[in-house]
Amino acid sequence: MPRAVHASNGCAVAPEGPLRLRAEDADDLAVISAVVQDALVSVKDLTYDHRERRFMLVANRFRWESKPANADENGIDGAAIFERTWCALSFALVETILYRGFRRRDDERILSLLAIRPGEEAGTIDLEFAGGAGVRLGVSAIEAHVTDIGEAWPTVWQPDHSSGDPP
Repeated sequence: MPRAVHASNGCAVAPEGPLRLRAEDADDLAVISAVVQDALVSVKDLTYDHRERRFMLVANRFRWESKPANADENGIDGAAIFERTWCALSFALVETILYRGFRRRDDERILSLLAIRPGEEAGTIDLEFAGGAGVRLGVSAIEAHVTDIGEAWPTVWQPDHSSGDPP
């Protein structure tokens, strides 16, 4: 049986399996934030279903949970040992959306997701991107899901936070 990583409330995720997480409070949201940190999101892949009150996005995320302990920023001896995968991230019970630092019509722009956290104002969730961009969701409660979609692929590039710039 493969070693499990990232346990939460008695649940565990195998490092080679697809990720499926649900958030219902600030602590759960912090777990989702950690696994989608450094995800790349195209502005055209941000969507809101007004009838369902659901905000959704598709992201290319770095698989932090599969990083070998002995790997550095160059992999292991320069080999591609890191992984990326596509994931879907959704937020339910969304009443309002505010975009900051980018235009929704900038379809070709790629945003680098830094964090997801409860906003300073009650009833908000902030998605923080590099370069000061952001999305603030007005929600009646925290209800978020992230699910990996498709197969992971190898990469030699690991996000690097030493310079403060996205990779």
